[in-house]
Amino acid sequence: MEFKQTLGIQHPIIQAPMAGVTTPEFVAACAETGVLGSLGAGYLSAEDTRTAIQQVKLLTKRPFSVNLFVPDNTPFDQKELRLAYLALQPIGEQLGMPFWKAPLSEPDLQSQINVVLEEKPAVCSFTFGIPDAESVEKLHESGIVLIGTATTVDEAMAVEQAGLDMVVIQGSEAGGHRGSFHPDGPLISMDGLLAEVRELIRIPIIAAGGIATNARMTELLKSGASAIQIGTALLATEESGAADAYKQAILNADSDNTVITNVFSGRPARGIHNRFIEQMNQSPIAPYPYQNDLTKRIRKEAAVQNNAEFLSLWAGTAVHLVQAGTVHSVVAQLLSKEQ
Repeated sequence: MEFKQTLGIQHPIIQAPMAGVTTPEFVAACAETGVLGSLGAGYLSAEDTRTAIQQVKLLTKRPFSVNLFVPDNTPFDQKELRLAYLALQPIGEQLGMPFWKAPLSEPDLQSQINVVLEEKPAVCSFTFGIPDAESVEKLHESGIVLIGTATTVDEAMAVEQAGLDMVVIQGSEAGGHRGSFHPDGPLISMDGLLAEVRELIRIPIIAAGGIATNARMTELLKSGASAIQIGTALLATEESGAADAYKQAILNADSDNTVITNVFSGRPARGIHNRFIEQMNQSPIAPYPYQNDLTKRIRKEAAVQNNAEFLSLWAGTAVHLVQAGTVHSVVAQLLSKEQ
């Protein structure tokens, strides 16, 4: 079946599942433009995942995707966490929080998958790994299209071998977390990765990373991608759930001032360089997801104070091309050849 028909979309574009900013309203707005809206449910509990899916359903009848994180199952090390927490104290003090509670997350992928099986969104995608074979089988039996995420040729081949229907290949230019199976995975450019992967797998390829213009989209589609995935280009839209300070930092970027860092979450992610990254350089960092738990309260307070210097400003290398507007206007601009 033709790619767009499989997903029930009008345009070969997928909205990146950016956990934390993909509110139901944002996902529905993206779906209404004819692209595939994606709910980033990686940090949600099973019941919050259910609530968010139901809210999207109330806002649009169009198909959408739910993205889940495959957990790392990182060992808990109390001493390691304490050192990382103490390293964050100077930043907390600058925000008026000398100490703060940091409850640790308890990922429950299987419960989230059960919710997806019951709620039946059109698509379910996975990041940081591949679900178990039984889950893949059950999701397929429910008629749900499955998409994996890969940052290397080996990962893309593993996604295909696991029986998933499509794969997002994430180039080094992509904003946000590296979707690699292993935190120390190599960085490969979008063009290099696409050239290798297209020769070795048969499932549809979705290109992600540094895409913000019609010319770039067209180039990737001609080079073997069945669709593109965009995230940064949509972050500053009116419907985006990003904090105001985050949106302003995106719009103020006049060049690619992004770096890859693990200081916010313990996993490598690309974002705009700011004071948090500068101050935490060479400091003890807890592994993912514990570092993310430790910094969550800091990031929340920074958003309240409209202080972009202590936010995780995830963005790709095309951040300087981002424009304000609605989801509709941004998608229309991307589809327009007159740029």
